[in-house]
Order: sequence, then structure tokens, then C-alpha cells
Amino acid sequence: MSNAVWGIDIGQCALKALRCTLDDDEKSIVADAYDYIEYPKILSQPEANREELIRDALEQFLSRNEVRGCKVAMSVPGQAGLSRFFKPPPVDAKLIPDIVKYEAKQQIPFPLEDVVWDFQKIGGTEVDGFTLDAEVGLFAMKREQVFRAIKPFTDAGIELSIVQLAPLCIYNYVSYDLLDGGPNPEEIDPDNPPESLVVLSIGTETTDLVITNGVRIWQRSIPLGGNHFTKQLSRELKMTYVKAEHLKRNARQAEDPKTVFQVMRPVFNDFVTEIQRSLNFFQNIDRQTKIGRLVMIGNTVRLPGLRQYLSKNLGLDVIKVDEFRHLKGGEVKSSPQFHENLLAYAGSYGLCLQALDVANLSTNLLPQEFITNRLIREKKPWAVAAVGAVLLAFSFNYLFHYGSFAKVEPAYANQGVDWRSATSTVDSVQNVSTSFKGEQETLKKTRDHFVAMGEEVVGAGDRKLLWLELYRAINSALPVDPRFAENPTAIRDPMKVPYLDRPDIYIRYIESQYFEDTARWWTPAIQKKWEEVSDQKSEGDAEGEDAGAAPPPVEPGMDPAMDPSMDPSMGGGQPQGEPGAAGGPTGPGWVIEIRGYHFHNSSTNVEGGSGYTYLRNTLIEQLKKGTVRLPKEAAVDGREPAMVEYTMEELGIRFPVVVENNDIEHRFQIKNERYVPPSVAGRNDGSGEDGAGVPRNDAAVVPDDGSNPQRFDAPKYEFVIQFCWQEKRLHERNEIREAAERAKADAEKALEAERQANAGNPEGGN
Repeated sequence: MSNAVWGIDIGQCALKALRCTLDDDEKSIVADAYDYIEYPKILSQPEANREELIRDALEQFLSRNEVRGCKVAMSVPGQAGLSRFFKPPPVDAKLIPDIVKYEAKQQIPFPLEDVVWDFQKIGGTEVDGFTLDAEVGLFAMKREQVFRAIKPFTDAGIELSIVQLAPLCIYNYVSYDLLDGGPNPEEIDPDNPPESLVVLSIGTETTDLVITNGVRIWQRSIPLGGNHFTKQLSRELKMTYVKAEHLKRNARQAEDPKTVFQVMRPVFNDFVTEIQRSLNFFQNIDRQTKIGRLVMIGNTVRLPGLRQYLSKNLGLDVIKVDEFRHLKGGEVKSSPQFHENLLAYAGSYGLCLQALDVANLSTNLLPQEFITNRLIREKKPWAVAAVGAVLLAFSFNYLFHYGSFAKVEPAYANQGVDWRSATSTVDSVQNVSTSFKGEQETLKKTRDHFVAMGEEVVGAGDRKLLWLELYRAINSALPVDPRFAENPTAIRDPMKVPYLDRPDIYIRYIESQYFEDTARWWTPAIQKKWEEVSDQKSEGDAEGEDAGAAPPPVEPGMDPAMDPSMDPSMGGGQPQGEPGAAGGPTGPGWVIEIRGYHFHNSSTNVEGGSGYTYLRNTLIEQLKKGTVRLPKEAAVDGREPAMVEYTMEELGIRFPVVVENNDIEHRFQIKNERYVPPSVAGRNDGSGEDGAGVPRNDAAVVPDDGSNPQRFDAPKYEFVIQFCWQEKRLHERNEIREAAERAKADAEKALEAERQANAGNPEGGN
């Protein structure tokens, strides 16, 4: 393959192609061929057959040019693709592809298997392997659109190496030719970046706006082009499209040029409006950028007055492009046709720069299967040669062994050994072995089938009890006052046992949310709360700290309990952020949420603490390390089954965390339902007076000494708890426990055997 490359730009009006090579010094770009083929009709016209026009243009191109042995690059319109730019955090450079893949899933509004996408790091510096101040460009195009764009080339037998978005071709041209390769990214001051150029590539139907300083790039496609001037003339002056196109190109030679420009003025205004909107938007998202001069390319720029109008209304000086400064090739550059259409070749020039590996951007939207097929085809001769060499080696090996066999067989025949008979015996044994293996596989499948049926039959009964067992476990984890067993009536009397001394924890509701993978629940915020309930000091070690104080707050936006999407009662349960750190739950399971409150918040409470501390030392601690008595087996014939203590972890309850806690509401009070006003009491209305308003002598006087309060103090602490429940059915728990007991017994037997062996052989001890 030669070092020549073709850059082919399939425009709406014409096919532009440029062939370039690297000079002998491998630094200069030399143009040695070009072609410009204008279609009979513009591709966007209703009556135009797009596929046929492009096919005819490519056939004409191939009849006049040779592409065999050359690398071919083509461009696709900017509006057909998607461009996104984001700044990754300072990370190891090796991790950038993983970050980009995650970002691609967020930024590309289609499944990744339905698009062709590529990315490139732009600018930034690398310090000790970490990338700083970099930007990543993410470019994508729907797979079906890519195949539609390259189909004319495939039908014409042209093998493509690069597919690139047109705005990126323009960027490569501007950074290489107008900005001399662009500034060194490591020398750019982020607070004072170099001046950026505004590049307008005005096509037939659309205009690609590119803003770049040679390193950073931002682009947008504007749905206005040269054809809009033609349509405006055709509509307002009531003439055919062909005549309107001719009048547009020769406006200064028209009978009434002023009228022509007046008719086109609305399109001029639309151009300015759209460009100004784009510039304002860009400067709002990147306030450090300084907009410098304006560059205009594309044949529409030759429209009389367009350059001056845009320059005046945008307030930007225009860089006039009348040559490609860093492109050599006297024969091509001096050609009248090339010079006349010079502004239309910027895209083709940018494609050649990328194909020659001298451009800043090198992303490629050519589907991977094309690249793979090319590699296979290039390596096929070598593969065929390798296969031939292997076959030749096998042939020599066969001949060598056959010669040895021919010598050995007569020798064994003289001893009465028939080689073929021995081989037949071996084959017979092998057939018997194969038969037994097949029978074993059949029996194994039958066994597995019955095991699965038994598992389903046994598990069906177990599953009925799972939720009952869960509620019983939660109930057993709630604190119980020992005084309740002694006097159940007295402990309910707030005059005898105040609310703030009661150990009760009240539950408002219990909700659940199923997760296909519980790691999605185990976010960094949940992990942090787990560390708080696992590692925080107990009340006795608080050393003066407020025993009821809430744990340190999580960073704003990271607490899933504050997000309604994490409230199972609201249909949520989809946490924000990346899932779990190591050590958290994985696999399917349930997240159980308990919302409740307690009044055990007296400032004199020592045992158990108050507020958050009391919750952690009681309910949370029991959900972590507590036990619950449950039946060991299902009841049979009405007989009571044996009860066994199971740990919470054996039930599958793990990682209880407090996802929402509030300050203690110290002024909260509960109404005394038996309250009697502090006055004489004897009448049903509590007034202690007769009908004439005279106090009755037989009325009892209720004192106002605190023994008859209207409300009881009940400092209230509200909370929300979540924990992971990956249920284990009854027979699974029993099997795990029995296996552990067998392992323990086997270990004890082995240890006893070792002791006896050491006792019988004193020298072998220790």
C-alpha cells in the first residue's frame, strides 16, 4: 500500500475529493490529485434520487482516478452524528476508558449496541500517571445511518478506512493550517486561554459552526445553508429553482441587484440570529473563552455581500481564506477549478490530515466489523501459508510413524500377535466405556430432576412462613421492659411509669422493596451509615458527648433516605450514585424499611442512652446480633414443633442502618385522657356546681399539684431504619447448620486422633 490518502466529501451539491501524500521529510503535506463532480440536481431536492446521484458521481470519480492501494477517508454531515464534551475528574489515565464508557451510557440517548461511537482525550496534562484539566470528546452516530452513508462506497468497491463527522474535519484543517498545529496543551493557562476562532462551514442545507483555539473544540449544526437563499428567491420572485440558483450566483450582474438582496435579506438575518444565539450559549458555558476572528469556508461564502454582512453584524473580523498555507502541490494548487472551489475542499483536506496521522483529532466512526474484516483479509495469505506448513508437517509425521508401523507389525505377527485384532479389542472397550458414560449422564439428569422437584416441594411450604418469620424477628428485636412481666397494668399508666422512661419503640409502618441486585442499594451513603452504627462510640464512652445526638451528617445529596426515590412506600428504591463498596450485599434480595419513634429520651437516662444512641443500642444491635426462636420444622398432625434459636444473619437479615434520624422533640407532649380540671368535681360536667352556680358541698376537690397533669411530657425521637433481607428458607437454614455441626464434629475427631497419636508417640509430639 502506498502512503497516498484520499479524502472524499459527499456534499449536497457536489463530490469533492483530494489526494495527499507526505513529503520525503514526512512533515509537509503534498496534494497530487483532486476531483470536483457536481450533481445534476441537489440531493435535497424532492425529485432527486440521492442514492443514484451519489453512485453515478462515484463511478465518474473511479473512471478518472485510482484508489487502489490508497487509504480512503469520507465525511458525514455533522447533524447526522452526536458530539459531547465532558471533563473527567483527576484520575489515573488508565481509568479514562472506563469513565468514558459510563459517560457514553448517560450521554448517548440510544443503546450502545445501536450506535457506532469513539472518543478522544483533548488537552490536559499528565502528572504521575494522573490526567489533569483534560477534556474528553465523545462522538457517536446511529449504526443504521453509518451503514447508509458508506453503502455507495461499498457498492462501488471502494474500501473505507475512516468515517469522520464533517465538523471534526473542519477542526483538523483549522488547527493544522490556520493555527499551525495549535498551542501546546501543557502551556495553556486555564484562566487565560488563547483566542478562539469562530469557523462557519456553510453548506448547501446546513452550516457547521466550530469554535476552537487549536486544542478545545465546540461545534453545532445550524439548519441554514446556501439553498435557503435559492428557495427564498424562487418563492418571492416566482421563478424556477434553476433560475433562482443562477440568479443567486450572479446577483451583482442581475438587472436589479438591490431587489435581489432585499429578497434574500430575511435569510441573512436568520443567519446572524442563529450564529449569535450559538455564540451566546457557548460563552455562557465557557466564560473564560475569548472569541477572536471569524473564518468562513464553503462555496456559499462566494455569495456577494455575505462575508461583509456577517462580519458587521457579529462584530468579528473575517480571516479571508484564499489558499491552504501548509499544503504543497503546485499542479493542484494552480488548477483553476481547484482554486475556484478552494473553500469547498477544507473538509477533504481535514480528512487527508487525519488519514496521514498528522491531525489533532483521530476518532473514527467506521464500524468495527469493517476493520476486522480488513485485518482478516490482509492476514489471510499468511494464514494460508501457516496452514500449509502445518499440513506438510503432519504429512511428514504420518509418513514417519507409518514407516515405524510397517517395521513393527511383521515382528509382532511372527509372535502370534495380530495388530488389527488388538486394535479391535481396544475399540470394543472404548465403546463399553462410552455406553457407561452415557448411562451415567442419563441417571445424573434424572437425579437432578428429582432433586429440583424435591426442592420445589419443600421450598413451597417454607416460603409461606418467610414473611411471618421476618415480622417475628423484628418483633423480637424490639426492647422489652422487665417490669411489664411483673405488672402489665402499671407500666401502661403514665402516672406510674412516665413516657420518657419507657423502653418501648413504636413502629408506624414496615415497607419493602425488591432489588435484582442489592448492591444497587449499597451506595457509598448507605455504607457510611453502616460504618456509623458499627463503629460509633457507645453512650458509656461518649465522654461528655450528647448521647442522643445524631451521627455526623452525610454530604448533601448523598443521603438516599432524604430522596423520595429511596422511600419504598413511595414506589422508589432506586438510589443515586454508583453501587456498593466491597463487603456489602450482592445478589437478589429485599430492602426492608421501618419508620417509628420512641420516648426513651430522658436527660437522666444512663442505661441505653437516648435518641439515636438508644435506637442503636437496642433495635439496631438486636437486628445485627440478636436471635429469634422459630420452629425447627413444620408442624405435623397438630404437634408442636421443636423451637430453635436462629441468628438474624441465619434468617438473612444484615446491614441495619439508620437512614433518617431527627433531633429529639423535647417539647412533645401526650394528652392525659383522664385529666380532671383543678376545681371541685362532682357533677358530670366537671364544674362541681349545681344548676344555680352554687358549689356543691359534697364535691371532691382535685388539687393542682402536678399529680393531675393535663398533658404528659414525652420527648419524641423519630427515625427510619433500612436493612437488607436475603431470605433463607427453613430447610436451607437447617442444612447450613447441620453442615457446620458436621464440620465441627469432624474437626474435633481429627484433633482427638492427633492427640492420641501424639500420646502413643512421645517423640512425635510438639
